[in-house]
Amino acid sequence: MKLNQLRWLYLIALSIIWGSSFILMKYALVGLSAVQVGALRVFITAVFLILIGFKRLFKIEKRHWYYLVLNGFIGSFIPSFLMAYTVEKMDSSIVSILNSLTPLNTLIFGALLFGFGFRKRQLAGVLIGLLGTLMLILKGAELNPNQDYFYSSFILVASICYALNVNILKKYLYELDALSITVANFVVLIIPTILVLLFSGFFTDFEVNESSLKGLFYLTILAIVGTGLAKLMFNRLIQISSPIFSSSVTYLIPIVAITWGILDGEKITLYQFFAAFIIILGVYIVNKAK
Repeated sequence: MKLNQLRWLYLIALSIIWGSSFILMKYALVGLSAVQVGALRVFITAVFLILIGFKRLFKIEKRHWYYLVLNGFIGSFIPSFLMAYTVEKMDSSIVSILNSLTPLNTLIFGALLFGFGFRKRQLAGVLIGLLGTLMLILKGAELNPNQDYFYSSFILVASICYALNVNILKKYLYELDALSITVANFVVLIIPTILVLLFSGFFTDFEVNESSLKGLFYLTILAIVGTGLAKLMFNRLIQISSPIFSSSVTYLIPIVAITWGILDGEKITLYQFFAAFIIILGVYIVNKAK
């Protein structure tokens, strides 16, 4: 298969997997706390990746480890907790739309910190995307006063983390294969996640019941498929395409996430669809202006 066809295949597959991850996270939070979901998601993913790719760690050169550790925390550890807390407080479909700011942040930080090109039309796309985000947040706060839209700022921070992650991978880790990068990213996170679980009281206070077991079931699917396998695909996608194209998966994700949200009883208005369209338009302009 040609690389151009392969990158689109990865993009579509990732949009389906990650678009479904929001509803899985929502179900996991029924039986688990946000801290537990964030930490266990990383821990289960790390164990899975070690089982399938531990030998790859010995092929990594010393000079790569600084960026691999940095990527692990920025691209996986921090966003896992930010996402869990936000989905706990807001509708999963809205969270997925806000997450589509990642390509815009990829452009901004790629230009400011990593020396990638930046054009006027791309700047216009950034501003349009930010306008759509502001519309979405304000309308959501009006329609759902019981939801805490302060947590939308968590998604903005997570999208910046993802943007930095993409640019670091593209600039400093392009020599490594996707499996080596992914395994190394999560191996360095095992001890931090165990410490989080320890200090959160998980090992002493966790109660085994129907709700918590269901939560662990959904979380395991999320960790293995939505994080482990998806990260492998995404790291490979970054290697065969541009940072902007790779991060564009985040504006296909809402299509899947909104569908799951509606099936689960979440409500989204025409105004919010319009705001989502504005965000997607902004990202399209950013990607179009090469």
